[in-house]
Amino acid sequence: MRSSLDDADSPPQNDLAIAADGLTRRFGTTVAVDDLDLAVPRGTVYGFLGPNGAGKTTTIKMLTTLLPPSAGEAWIAGTPISDRDGVKAHVGYLPHDPPLYETYTAREQLAFAADLRGLEPGPSDDRIETLLERLDLPGDDRIDTYSQGMRRKVGLIQAFLGEPDVVFLDEPTSGLDPRASRTVRELIADQVETGTTVFLSSHILPVVEELADTVGVLYEGRLVAEDDPDALVDRTEREEGKGTLEEAFLEVTTDI
Repeated sequence: MRSSLDDADSPPQNDLAIAADGLTRRFGTTVAVDDLDLAVPRGTVYGFLGPNGAGKTTTIKMLTTLLPPSAGEAWIAGTPISDRDGVKAHVGYLPHDPPLYETYTAREQLAFAADLRGLEPGPSDDRIETLLERLDLPGDDRIDTYSQGMRRKVGLIQAFLGEPDVVFLDEPTSGLDPRASRTVRELIADQVETGTTVFLSSHILPVVEELADTVGVLYEGRLVAEDDPDALVDRTEREEGKGTLEEAFLEVTTDI
C-alpha cells in the first residue's frame, strides 16, 4: 500500500513532520519493514498499529536514527535520517523500556536528560517541575523505588522535555492506572495543540482511536491500511451496528 506521500506536489521534507519513501529494513534474509511510505502532517497524531513482530519497533528505530535502513529514505521535520545529529534535535522518544538510572531521583534523571540534549538549565528546570506536577510524580524519590507506571511517566517527561517537533511514543499508557492514563492522554493532546507531531504506537486501541488523526496498520512489514480512525471503523460496520477499531485491525491483519 502506498501512502499519501505519492500525491504530494512538493518535496516531503518541505511540508511534513514525518516522511518516508520506500523505507526498508532487512535482517539477513528476513524483511522486517518492506517498502514503507509515510506522510505525516505537522501537528497531528499518527497511530501506528500492528501485531507483535510486524515491524513497528524497527520502523521507529529507523525514524529516530537508532537503526539504519537497508533501503529507502525518510525525513523528520525536513531533516533526512542520514543526518543523525540533525534529526535528534527535532525528536523526543519514549521506548517501551525507557533507559533510566536506578539510583537517580526523577528530578536528577530529567536534569541529566536535559543536559544531554543541551537544554538551558533555567527553562528546562521549570519545564521539569511543570511536568512532574502535572503527572503527579514525586521528583525526589529514587527511580529504583518506582512502579512500572511511575517509570513510564519519567520516560514520557523525557520525551517531551525539549519541546521537540516530533515525539515517538511506544505504549505511553502501559502500566498506568485509569486516572494517570487520562492525564497522559490529555498531555499528548495538549502538546499536539501547540504544534508537536506524535507518532503513537500502542496495543491499547481505545487510546489510539481517541487521539489519532490517522491510523496506519503494519502487517508483516508492510503498510496494509491507512486512514482516519472512523473510516477504518466504517470498513467493519455491520447491519447489527457500528464496527470497532479492533474489528478493523483484525480484518486487515488476517490472511492479507
